[in-house]
Amino acid sequence: MEKVRLSKLMSERGLCSRREADQYIAAGLVRVDGEIISTLGTRVGRNSEITLDPEARRQSRRKVTILLNKPIGVVSGSPEDGYRPAVDLIAPSSRYRGDRSPARFSPSHLAGLAPAGRLDIDSQGLLVLTQDGRIAKLLIGPASGIEKEYLVRVRGPVTNDRLDRLRHGIELDGRRLKRAGVDRINDRQLRITLTEGRKRQIRRMCAEVGLEVEALKRVRIGGVRLGSLPQGRWRYLGPGESFST
Repeated sequence: MEKVRLSKLMSERGLCSRREADQYIAAGLVRVDGEIISTLGTRVGRNSEITLDPEARRQSRRKVTILLNKPIGVVSGSPEDGYRPAVDLIAPSSRYRGDRSPARFSPSHLAGLAPAGRLDIDSQGLLVLTQDGRIAKLLIGPASGIEKEYLVRVRGPVTNDRLDRLRHGIELDGRRLKRAGVDRINDRQLRITLTEGRKRQIRRMCAEVGLEVEALKRVRIGGVRLGSLPQGRWRYLGPGESFST
C-alpha cells in the first residue's frame, strides 16, 4: 500500500496547509484511523481516515482573510527598493468603514498574513492577504482555476484580430497560455479574465499584439468583487463570501 506524509495528505484533502498540518501534528491534534499522531514526517496510507481535534478546527476558523484595494506603488509581498509592502497598509485606521464583518481587528491578524497571489507594483485593485493555507492553495495552488478579472486601459487600436489573439493565440516563454476572456468595453478599455497568473501576464499579452497597457485594475477574484472598497483601504472576507463560484 502506498504511503505518503501525513501533512501532505492533509493538504491534498483541503484540511489545512502543510505547515499548519505539521503544527497540528506536533500539538497532538490529529488522529489517523482513531490514533493520535504526534510525530512529524509520519507516513500513512492514502485511504486513511484523518480527523482533527476540535481545537485545531477552532484555530483554523480564527484565521483571517483580508481584501485590500492595493494602490499603485505598493508591492504585494516583501519590500522592494524602498517600496512599501501591502501588509503595511493593514491597520485599524485604514479599515474600510463600510466593512460589515463583525471581526474586531487584532495585532494577531498580522501574524503569518501573506498575499495569495500577486499584483505588480504598477497595478492596482483587489489583493487577497490570508493566514489560511486552504485559501492560499485555492487561489494560487497548481490546480487552481479561479478566475481573476481585470479592467485594462490600453493605447493602440483594439481590432478584432488583436482581440482574437489575446483570447487564444498568445505564447509566452515557449508555452501557450490558457484561453482568456477578453471583451472590448470601448476603444481604450478591455475587460480581461484569466484563470492563470503568469508574471506580468496581461502587460506581456498586450505587448505581443501591439497594445500598450496604460492602467490595470483587478476587480474580481472568483466570487469576490472589489466593489466599492476605496483605494488603500481593506476589509475582512465576510462569513458569507466565497472565492469558489
